[in-house]
Amino acid sequence: MKLFYSILTILVLFCSCKEDQDDPLNVFRLESASLDGRTLTEQTSVIRSNSVITLRFNQAVEKTSFENAVQFIDQSSSLKMPLHVSLLDNDHTIQIQPTALTSFSQYKLVVDKTAQSFDGVNIISPLNYTFRTALDSTDKFERISTDELLTKVQQQTFKYFWDHAHASYGMIRERNSSGETVTTGGTGFGVMAILTGIERNFITREQGLERTKKIVSFLKMADKYHGAFAHWYNGSTGKTQPFSEKDNGADLVETALLFQGLLTARTYFNDAALTADISTLYNAVEWSFFQNGQQALLWHWSPNFQWEINLKISGWNESLIVYILAAGSPTHGIDASVYEQGWANNGNMRNGNTYHGIQLPLGPAGGGPLFLSQYSFLGLNPNGLQDQYASYEQQVKNHSLINRAYCIANPQGFSGYSADCWGLTASDDINGYRVHSPTEDNGVITPTAALSSIPYSTAESLQALEFFYYKLGDKIWGEYGFKDAFSLHEPWFADSYLAIDQGPIIIGIENHRSGLLWKNFMQTPEIKSALQKLKFTSPNL
Repeated sequence: MKLFYSILTILVLFCSCKEDQDDPLNVFRLESASLDGRTLTEQTSVIRSNSVITLRFNQAVEKTSFENAVQFIDQSSSLKMPLHVSLLDNDHTIQIQPTALTSFSQYKLVVDKTAQSFDGVNIISPLNYTFRTALDSTDKFERISTDELLTKVQQQTFKYFWDHAHASYGMIRERNSSGETVTTGGTGFGVMAILTGIERNFITREQGLERTKKIVSFLKMADKYHGAFAHWYNGSTGKTQPFSEKDNGADLVETALLFQGLLTARTYFNDAALTADISTLYNAVEWSFFQNGQQALLWHWSPNFQWEINLKISGWNESLIVYILAAGSPTHGIDASVYEQGWANNGNMRNGNTYHGIQLPLGPAGGGPLFLSQYSFLGLNPNGLQDQYASYEQQVKNHSLINRAYCIANPQGFSGYSADCWGLTASDDINGYRVHSPTEDNGVITPTAALSSIPYSTAESLQALEFFYYKLGDKIWGEYGFKDAFSLHEPWFADSYLAIDQGPIIIGIENHRSGLLWKNFMQTPEIKSALQKLKFTSPNL
C-alpha cells in the first residue's frame, strides 16, 4: 500500500509538471484570432475598409507594447499603414482596425515578439497574417457635376499631348516610357487634342498654333516614302525608327491618322503659312502608288523590302480614313473602284448578324475591338453618313453597344464585368500588348474603349466613366488621365499611357460636347470631294 501511494504521488507530480510545461503561468500566448467574426487562418483573407481583426490572449495585454509591436504593412510598397487599436474583455482581447486601405492590394499583419502581457511577459511566438482587398465601392474622389468631370478628364488627358510631347518638335511619344520614339498616328491625335485644349482654355490659341507649326516643321524634314510617313521616328532627328524588321518605311494607315489631324487643324486655324505647309505635305503623298498595280491600297512599303509585308488595307477595320484621304487627294487620288473592290470587297465586308439583340452592319464576329469603329471617326462625322454598304451612325453606335452587352453577359465569368465596367479594345495587357474583343477576351478592360464611344453610347459611356473615376480612381487615374488598362479578375492595373488610347478619349469627349473636330474636318474641301466621289451621303456635305 505504501508503494502504491508513492507511485501515485510520482504520477500526480509528473502530470502536474507536464501541465505546467504545456501552459505555465509565465507563458503569454494567442488563444484565438478572427476577422469580422470569422476565424483567421494562415491563408490570405479578404479584408474591407471597415473590417476589424480580433486577437484574444490568455493573459491581459499591455497596450503600449502592442501598439509598438503591431504592424500592418502594404506589401507593394512596404509602407506601414495607420491602425486603430483598442482593448476589450479585461484587456485580454485586442481589436485592430486598419485605415486607409486601397482596393486590390496585398497587406500583412505582424505582431512581433516585443508584445507583452500586463505582467511584462513577452509573447511566446510572433504572429503573421496576410490579407487582400477587393473592390472598395466607396468614392475615391469628391462628386462633381458631369460637365466638370468631362472637363477634368479632358484636361488631365491633354497633359499627355502637351506636357509629355517630345521637347524638340512637339511630336507625340508612342507611350509614356518611349523616350525618343514618337508616333505618326498618335501625333495626328495630338494635333486634334491641341485644338480641344484651345477650345477648353487649357492653352491659348497662339500657343496651340505655335506648337502645331513646330510639329509640321518636323514633318517637313522627316524621312518620307513616296510622300507617306513611317510609323515611328526619332523625335529629335526625324529619322525613321523601324516598327519591325521589315516595317521600316511607309505606313499608310499611320499617315492617314496623321493627316486626319492635320487637315482638321488646317481648317481650324486658317493660317496662311500653316495651310500652305499642310497642303504641300498632303499633296505629296502618292496614295495611288500604294496600289502596287492592284485595285486596293497596301499598308506598307519599305525601301529595303519593297512590298514584302504585302498587307492589303481591306474593311471593315480602323482604316476607312485611308481610303477617304486617298480618294480626296488632288494629286495622287484613287478611283472609286479601288474603294469598292479593295476596301469594301464588293460588299463582303458586311456583317448583318445580331449579337445580344443588336444588329452589326459591318465587321468581324462580335464586332471586334472597339478601335475599329473609333479611329476613322475622330474627324469623319458618322452621324447621318452612309453609302451603299452601311449606315455609319448605326455601325459605330451598335458596335459600342454590342461590346458593352457582351461584357454585361460576361460568358467567361471574369470578375468586375458589368454595365458599369466594360470596354474591350487593343491595349496593354498583363502579358504585354493584346487586342481584346468579344472573341479575344482575357478579363482586361481598357478605359478608352468605353470613353471614346461617348458620342455614340452617351449614357452607357458616362456610366462607365463614373465607375472608372469614382470607384477605381485610386488605381487607374493618374498624371495623364486614365491609365491604359486593368483587370479586376487578376487583379492587375497598368502603369502605362498610350497616345493611340489617350487621344480618342479627349477627342471623343469633345465631339460629344461640341462636335469641334467633326465640324472642322468635314469642312475640308478634299474630304467633301472624296465622299462625293465614293458616293457617300451626309448632312455635313
